[in-house]
Amino acid sequence: MTARHSALCVEEAEEAVKELRAALENAGIILPSLRIDPASLAREAPCPLVELGRCSVGTAQRLAAVVR
Repeated sequence: MTARHSALCVEEAEEAVKELRAALENAGIILPSLRIDPASLAREAPCPLVELGRCSVGTAQRLAAVVR
């Protein structure tokens, strides 16, 4: 993989986190730990994963209701 491709993957992941955070906030859900998983960036050719993080039971229930 080229460095440019890796950079595009990271940019795409950052945008996905931003969009997901905004969509969740519009639904009244905040996931404070929502971010790109730093371990997934540690590879020579990063393949970013989105870490949703931990949340309360109530937040998990609201998230499930929105997804349904």
